[in-house]
Formats: sequence, structure tokens, C-alpha cells
Amino acid sequence: MENKSKSERKREMTALQELGERLIELSNEQVREIAIPRELEEALLLAKTLKSHSGRRRQMQYIGVLMRRIDSEPIRHALDEIDGGQKRKAHEFHQIEQLRDNLIEGSDAAFEEIAGRFPDADIQKIRQLVRSSQKEKKEGRPPKQSRLLFKYLREIYEKR
Repeated sequence: MENKSKSERKREMTALQELGERLIELSNEQVREIAIPRELEEALLLAKTLKSHSGRRRQMQYIGVLMRRIDSEPIRHALDEIDGGQKRKAHEFHQIEQLRDNLIEGSDAAFEEIAGRFPDADIQKIRQLVRSSQKEKKEGRPPKQSRLLFKYLREIYEKR
């Protein structure tokens, strides 16, 4: 074992505790999907329920201790994958929004893109939703049809 300075050991412990805090931010299902020891999983779930600042702080220190006993690299890798998936979903969400807005603005290129990328899409249904969305926008009504158009576009995105 290599000799590390006290400061270096402290930085490593703080990093592991921060990794534990990141794990607490995940949903219970996401925590269960990551391969971690049962004791650590239970400590994380308990930390989520604590309201007291000092109790939570002590629990976080305990999580840090548990994290030092295990190899944290698989956990870091799993968190990176989760973050990447969330970024991908956000990017896809923005693409769908942009496509919907282009359709409502009357872009023929948007219809061509849908026909090319999603051959199973019901173009007639999309055209009807676009017309309804344009009408409600012109009349200043709430964007119910626009939301339905977005929902349908998201469905065809998820099918591919």
C-alpha cells in the first residue's frame, strides 16, 4: 500500500462522500439497478428519509465509510451512464419540440423529415393535429392540440 498524505486521504474520503450524496439524489429504482452492497443501499435509502441536518450529516459520513470499503469505480460508471441517458432524453425532447414547432409554422421540410425518419408514422393524423394546433394558436386558445401533437411525435420517436 502506498503512503498517501493526510490531505490526499481526506480528499478521497470527501470525493466518496460526494459520490454517496449523488447516489441519494437518484430514485430508489435507480439505486437498486446499480450493483452495490445491501448495507450501502439500506444506508442510502435511510439517508433519503432523514430530515434533521445533523442526522443526515452523520448518515452521509457513514455512507462515506461504507464507500471506502468497496470499489467505487463501477458506481461512478453507472452514474455516468444514468447522466448520459438523461442528457440524451433531454436532447430528444428538444428535438421533438423543435419538430412540432416547425410543423405548426407550416414547414414542409418537417413533414419530409418525419416521412423519411419514421415510415410508420400516420402522416394524415399529424396533418390533422397540425391544422388543429394552428387554429387554436390563431384563436388564442390553450395549446391542447399542440400537446397532443407533441405526444404523438414522442410516441413515434420511442417506437424506432
